[in-house]
Amino acid sequence: MNVEINRKANFPTDIDAILDRVAKIDPVAYGSTRNYVDGAVSYLSPYISRGVISTKFIYFELLKRRFPTGRILKFIQELAWRDYSQQVWISKGDAINQDLKHTQEPVVTNGMSKAIRTSETGIEVIDNAIQQFYKTGYLHNHIRMYIASIACNIGHNHWKAPAKWMYYHLLDADWASNALSWQWVAGANSNKKYYANQENINNFCYSDQRDTFLDISYDDFEGLAIPEILIPSEEINLKTPLPEKTDLLINSDHRTLIYNFYNLDPYWEKGRSANRILLLEPSHFEKYPVSQKTIDFTVELSKNIDNIQIYVGEFSELNAYYNLGSIYYKEHPLNGHYQGTDVQRDWMFSIRGYFPSFFAYWKKCKKEIIFTENKSV
Repeated sequence: MNVEINRKANFPTDIDAILDRVAKIDPVAYGSTRNYVDGAVSYLSPYISRGVISTKFIYFELLKRRFPTGRILKFIQELAWRDYSQQVWISKGDAINQDLKHTQEPVVTNGMSKAIRTSETGIEVIDNAIQQFYKTGYLHNHIRMYIASIACNIGHNHWKAPAKWMYYHLLDADWASNALSWQWVAGANSNKKYYANQENINNFCYSDQRDTFLDISYDDFEGLAIPEILIPSEEINLKTPLPEKTDLLINSDHRTLIYNFYNLDPYWEKGRSANRILLLEPSHFEKYPVSQKTIDFTVELSKNIDNIQIYVGEFSELNAYYNLGSIYYKEHPLNGHYQGTDVQRDWMFSIRGYFPSFFAYWKKCKKEIIFTENKSV
């Protein structure tokens, strides 16, 4: 089982291979199998997070294939979660970096249980998944929830430090989706905490482990003492290894398109003569650090963009030194200091603004879903 999962958790960077992956999505099977570690998940999240493809693009590709909409609502809902988390980030800004709706309680450390980082929790599925995570940059969503629950609700770590650790290693690093998911698990952005016991893990991960600190009933979680293995805590020092700064060749007669960690769309203004610059700002990565694997993945994805050049430095430095003319960039919560014309990203639906829960947002989105029933599946 692990071999098959690891094989699928390879992420090509060539745009044709990415589009082939889009074409092979099985959204019907996704609905019934997504919680299992070998379920029919799409493995598209790294490309959505890096802005190579949008949720809207994937949605309309599914519509072209005429799947009965009622049978793929779970998949559409998962795409909508990505848009929802971005809408929360736009509305709340840096507030998503703190407990959003409720204070997480109890918290005994603002660090991270060492056993999680070193994959020594004693929960075999979790430890194996973390080891593979370091190799692939990928974690199944259910495994992410298990880890967050162990860290926050069993180990009583505040959610932010382990969330930053996970974000650091994820190829699909999306701070909004990541932070809000951790807060949901920890009860800081939800009305109750998320727990999973050993029976649940065994069921969805095909394991048969017993006698662990999770081998209890759900009624026993609230009074559970912190397992000794989770007590040692450490601060996590995360640094981003950025490429060396190089000089750019700028044509002053052309407009300048700014790409970044959240926008690597190879079709944006495709065919137009333009200066195309992938901007990697040290200040961004100091606040939201990512690993060497993630940086390498980002650089490789950028090669799908014609004539892309990489600039390592701040936007203000880039603009001042090269005296750029017409500057265009895609809207994002982290681009507020850019100067120029911001271009709206593609969204699946027209719904904008803050909603206190995903399901309040989803209720609005469902009214805009295009229903199809023609394909026999």
